Amino acid sequence: MTFSVLIAHFNNYQYFKQCYESLKRQTVQNFEIVIVDDCSTDDSLEKIKNFSQEDHRIKLYKNEKNEGVGYTKKRCVELASGEICGFLDPDDALVSDAIEVVLENYKNTNIVATYSQFYLCDKDLNVEKIFPNTQKIKNNNPLFFNIYFEVAHFFTFKKDAYLKTEGINEKYKVVEDIDFYLKLYEIGSFQFIKKPLYLYRIHKTGLSHDETKINIKNETWHTVLLNAAKRRNITKLFGKKINDIENLPKFIFQKENTLLKKIKRKLKW
Repeated sequence: MTFSVLIAHFNNYQYFKQCYESLKRQTVQNFEIVIVDDCSTDDSLEKIKNFSQEDHRIKLYKNEKNEGVGYTKKRCVELASGEICGFLDPDDALVSDAIEVVLENYKNTNIVATYSQFYLCDKDLNVEKIFPNTQKIKNNNPLFFNIYFEVAHFFTFKKDAYLKTEGINEKYKVVEDIDFYLKLYEIGSFQFIKKPLYLYRIHKTGLSHDETKINIKNETWHTVLLNAAKRRNITKLFGKKINDIENLPKFIFQKENTLLKKIKRKLKW
């Protein structure tokens, strides 16, 4: 079973060094590393080229112009040759046995994707805690929208399953991962790995922490959930027409956050 590590890169060389070192430390080394650079404006691409000259597993590409994360991630998948693919952000890293553990889980041939617990780290990649929201989800639930980010890093998927979906939306600058997860969820089962496999770095320059993109994030997230509901032929949520709900993330979160719902989640009903 072949594996492709997918890295959408932009101006991240200072962190990419640790990312790459974590790949060199993997307990299995038979995988490819597909890197697509989104026209970095510093000298990071030239520096990464040095790695690619020394490591035959690295396949390095560059967009013709700056396109954004959705386009770049979609291109990563298209260029991957592995049966199993997994996204790794260039400012993050994997624990040493991450790929080995993931491949072991794909011995269950019924699954189309896996996701694991992950560590929240400081800007220097020192572990602070395990992200608390990741948990095993119920498959084939039309009302699952990943509101609590139960599904996140380290996310891997079968490429042939991906090709059965609409794929990653190349126009999205944010929330492209949630959209992608929900599409895959609709065609097959997810496997939860109760072990932290991913180190997620929190720093001010991280894309998900860019305060200037909050409005775009909220608008896109609403669109992602609306499209998911339409694909699932859902016209009403909690008695209200889908098209009448102005902010789906906020609406679903509030409805799922009643006292009874909280108790049920705590008891894992």
